[in-house]
Amino acid sequence: MGILQIIVVIVILLLLVKPVGTYMYHVFSNESNRTDKWFAPVEKGVFRLSGLKNQDGMSWSKYVLSFVLTNVVLIVISYFFLRLQHALPLNPNGIGNMGETLTFNTVVSFMTNTNLQHYSGETGLSYFSQMVVITMMMFTSAASGLSVAVAFVRGITGRKSVGNFFQDFIKAIIRIFIPLSLLLTLLFVALHVPQTLKPTLELTTLSGQTQQIAIGPIASLESIKHLGTNGGGFLGANSAHPFENPSPLTNVLEILAMWVIAAALPYMYGLFAKNKKQGWVIFTAMMALFVVMLSFNYYAETKGNPAIHAMGINSAVGSMEGKEVRFGIAQSSLFTTVTTAATTGSVNNMHDTLTPLGSITPLALMMLNNVFGGKGVGLVNMLMYAILGVFLCGLMVGRTPEFLGRKIEAREMKLIAIAILIHPLIILGSTAMAFLTNLGMGSISNPGYHGMTQVLYEYVSSAANNGSGFEGLVDNTPFWNITTGIVMLLGRYVSIIAMLAVAGSMLRKKPVPETIGTFRTDNGLFTGILIGTVLIIGALTFLPVIVLGPIAEYLTLR
Repeated sequence: MGILQIIVVIVILLLLVKPVGTYMYHVFSNESNRTDKWFAPVEKGVFRLSGLKNQDGMSWSKYVLSFVLTNVVLIVISYFFLRLQHALPLNPNGIGNMGETLTFNTVVSFMTNTNLQHYSGETGLSYFSQMVVITMMMFTSAASGLSVAVAFVRGITGRKSVGNFFQDFIKAIIRIFIPLSLLLTLLFVALHVPQTLKPTLELTTLSGQTQQIAIGPIASLESIKHLGTNGGGFLGANSAHPFENPSPLTNVLEILAMWVIAAALPYMYGLFAKNKKQGWVIFTAMMALFVVMLSFNYYAETKGNPAIHAMGINSAVGSMEGKEVRFGIAQSSLFTTVTTAATTGSVNNMHDTLTPLGSITPLALMMLNNVFGGKGVGLVNMLMYAILGVFLCGLMVGRTPEFLGRKIEAREMKLIAIAILIHPLIILGSTAMAFLTNLGMGSISNPGYHGMTQVLYEYVSSAANNGSGFEGLVDNTPFWNITTGIVMLLGRYVSIIAMLAVAGSMLRKKPVPETIGTFRTDNGLFTGILIGTVLIIGALTFLPVIVLGPIAEYLTLR
């Protein structure tokens, strides 16, 4: 029954890939299409109000500058709102101002599309902050990432330019995220997710005790939280809370919402490349890696904790630790895999309670950071590995490698090397640093190998802009707020800048005519090469630290 549930959700996703990918192509192709009659007048109004008159294509460097400066302005504005939230309206519960380092961590987290939360939503933020700061950054960070992905695709497929950041940014919000969020919000409200500005409810229980129940504008945040692969929860328990995720139906909607745009991007890329097979190769590689990781997690979670088996406890009971009864193992395992594959960070079960082997799946997906990925991140990273795979194959046969009709040379490979190396560098370097100081060690709640995994997971989640965590870690301290904030900034912007530089470099190259010796990148052979490249580099980089954490813990429990 559990496997059937998983298969049904995957089939629904497959049916959505082509129409959603086609729609996104129409949005970003800058060609006239049927969506113009609804959205073009709104966009013109926004352009007029913002003073954006020049909508010509940008160079890659100007695109990067526009992207970074827009993010910086939004970070600064959001910082002051959180620091002054006690004096701002829509604060019926009287929540105070957020601390300095926690504010820094929060605004960086949400602007980098990470949504790592070192606070509990119901006690840390006012309704004004939840709507004007958090929800706003959920829209803008998702639109920023999607715009970058589209710009990269334009560059490597030989369009006239990488595009105009502000035009892409506004189109992403108005034509994709707002309409889908409105639709999903209405569905969530119909399925009993709260949407209100009333203060926290104070009720008297049957035993005569007073209980406070947090409510608020939850449905609207939940919709963009998943559509934008943001992941930050209105409530501390995130999507394990019955107000954020009340039923198996809402659970499936959340899975599809955070998965569908990322899964449709490869098809959009195939349309830009004027070769749909190119897109299906990327999608197939992603889905193959996803299914392997999902199968591994589901198997590990159904087997349960080996220590519990040793005590003679039924495996079905032991496997439910940290999971919601209304979802069960199958939907919990699928949610865990999707949320870390799509770098969302939303959780419907506690990852800290995953079995040692089960925790390898979310860690590995964030370490690879290219299996679907967040808004554009997965596509850009997988295309980076595709270029690397072509380069390696070219070296083996003694031929100058080509990708989409353009030669790959030293400049592109140096930039790709930077993008590949920065990810493990900030993860492994930060993890080592945390174990060298009492400021880091003092926050670990579990000794031994599980404590190692807690620290590793925190930095992997930050670097991959995922945001989920092993919640046993005491992370709301100046050390963790500052270090994870820096890791999130580096993980987001260094690789984006490097890959847009690759797009700009490819755009300037003259097309090379296809010959009988051209290495094809739109067939099954290249799909296997791409998967092999991803796994080999990932294993060489991260396998040692996985052995020190989850695998060592598993062996000690047997």
